[in-house]
Amino acid sequence: MIATARLRRHPFAIRATLRESVTLTYALPADVLRPLLPPGLELETAGDLGFAAVALVQTERLRPDGLPPALGGKFFLAGYRVFTRFHTSDGRVLRGLRILRSDTDRTLMALGGNLLTHYNYHRCRARITTIDDAARLAIDTPDGAGDLDLVVHFNDARLPAGSPFASVREARRFAGPLPFTFDYENETHAIIAIEARRTNWRPAPVAVDVTRLAFFEQPAFAGCVPQLAAAFHVRNVEYHWLRGVRHAL
Repeated sequence: MIATARLRRHPFAIRATLRESVTLTYALPADVLRPLLPPGLELETAGDLGFAAVALVQTERLRPDGLPPALGGKFFLAGYRVFTRFHTSDGRVLRGLRILRSDTDRTLMALGGNLLTHYNYHRCRARITTIDDAARLAIDTPDGAGDLDLVVHFNDARLPAGSPFASVREARRFAGPLPFTFDYENETHAIIAIEARRTNWRPAPVAVDVTRLAFFEQPAFAGCVPQLAAAFHVRNVEYHWLRGVRHAL
């Protein structure tokens, strides 16, 4: 059991290119999101709201650090995350994401991701259609919980109607990947923190029309209506995940 847990601590550094990435940030009552977090993590809030992100990423050249880019893999990823904070034993406050579910269109990525992380990978079918200055993205999953259908309008930079953010600048604090991703290691009651570094990170606001987002139809979200707070697009981002670091609780 401990050996398996160690393997899932993101044991080696990874590099990848995020060729295209759209992140939708939703505001939900903090009391709805808190039960989804493991021990040790604190929900990041604004008033009585917490935030969950849906990241839709076309990834290229994913490979262990040190391998040439040509040997990297190419895949699509949909990730569902909650914005959190973690207080370390030495007094630091780390800002990051707790991943609830991941979907990918590559079987090898799903198998490898579940072997080496706690990111809860599922296999999916993803279809992307580009029309002028817009793109339609449709995802189908065997269990239905990751089904999604939306259109992104790249030339529309407005925040969604009813967004709790007062400005695009404020919304950028919740524009997707944060400095850390957090895992919870049940076997040793510890948090695994994976630090990420990136270049060319310039999130631009976009408009989205969401027809289906099945993730929020699960019982954990019953009785609440997630509010789309912001949507951002980036392209050609070089991303570097470091090895996971264990923090005993």
